[in-house]
Amino acid sequence: MEASLVKRAGIAFESIPAAGIHGVGLRRLPANLARLAQGFRASGRIIRRYQPDVLLLTGGYVGVPVSLAARRTPKVVYIPDIEPGLALRLLSNLASVVTVTAKETREHLPARKRMVVTGYPTRPDLRASDRGEARRRLGLRADQPVLLASGGSRGARSINEAIWARLPEFLEMAQLVHIVGELDWPRITEATASLTPVQRSRYQAHAYLHEEMGAALAAADLAVARAGASTLGELPLFGLPAVLVPYPHAWRYQKVNAAYLETHGAAVVVADALLKEDLLNTVEGLIRDRERLAAMSSAARGLARPDAARTIADEVEMSARLRGTADG
Repeated sequence: MEASLVKRAGIAFESIPAAGIHGVGLRRLPANLARLAQGFRASGRIIRRYQPDVLLLTGGYVGVPVSLAARRTPKVVYIPDIEPGLALRLLSNLASVVTVTAKETREHLPARKRMVVTGYPTRPDLRASDRGEARRRLGLRADQPVLLASGGSRGARSINEAIWARLPEFLEMAQLVHIVGELDWPRITEATASLTPVQRSRYQAHAYLHEEMGAALAAADLAVARAGASTLGELPLFGLPAVLVPYPHAWRYQKVNAAYLETHGAAVVVADALLKEDLLNTVEGLIRDRERLAAMSSAARGLARPDAARTIADEVEMSARLRGTADG
């Protein structure tokens, strides 16, 4: 998915073979180590071709062979999730500066490592806009609540199924903008076959949203979503309260992210295993409690850092300048 999005933005893209080694088991470990060796050689070729002044590393095991291949190049690490994984912990030890979404990440880093709290960078087209204008843009009524449900670019099957199982009831309480994801999109006809014309008018389903995602976030009163790192930036930017459903097979990242937002009063967490039993009642309770939604929205806005991308860019530029001074 990243490859198509990067190319869509007109940015040069190079892929690097890589594989994880943490928790993969002894049977897969040799093959994954061999793939990392391939990634190291590919990274060396890319580094020699581009001759970078600085590296910006944002996580995942793919960053390890790149970092090792560019031993003498300054490195800026950005940790998007609250708790870094094994690869990011390693990369942080090699970096000149570590930028993070929230100060709570400090407890997971070396004590003497320089850390800058930047917030989570959001793309320029995700600008907080007027709710009324956003609803007009999406063809939503201004006088009725809007629920946004999203599982990310590829979707979240358990969220989709929990919503489709009670779809008429969700549509009784709110208009629903549902980002189904590419994997489940072929099921949309079956899922909506029994809706009445009135219910269909209150349901907007999309495989994915590009330019309109900002409008969807601005239009919504409440979101139902996974708790990937992007929720730490997008929900606060729009002051959007959320019901978060951490993906249960992504180590601890999403659980820690969701707990961070819940602790700050910006979200309610529902376990993936309890979705079908609890999601409808949780959403209904929040949608009907305007005071609580307002308080959650205010709490979310208090976590926003709209200049995160610029702050990270400043650190990257500073590291490049320092290298130039040293080389000079």
